[in-house]
Amino acid sequence: MTVLRIIPNLPAADPDAARLFYHDLLGLDVVMDHGWILTFASEAATVPQVSVASEGGSGTIVPDLSIEVDDVDALYHRATTMGFGILYDLTDEPWGVRRFYVRDPFGKVINILSHQ
Repeated sequence: MTVLRIIPNLPAADPDAARLFYHDLLGLDVVMDHGWILTFASEAATVPQVSVASEGGSGTIVPDLSIEVDDVDALYHRATTMGFGILYDLTDEPWGVRRFYVRDPFGKVINILSHQ
């Protein structure tokens, strides 16, 4: 048996707010819309992963979701320009990632990162 995909299902009462964050901010494509569920995806090849943690590193809380991007600085600028709440400022971490935390419209803590 092989795990092919891992799909987080995040509760979201407002599809337009979800689209603003996951499509407009993060650039993910809407690949399914049944009204009650939206699925956002990227064409990038990924490896299924699940992380479990007792903390988020550097004394931060454990994020609900981590999203790796190719240009974390540009996304940080876009998130602040669009008015999304930054919970943990853009930081170079000692384990080789540059990241920030942002809250999605539904209160989920999203770790946005790039490997250095």
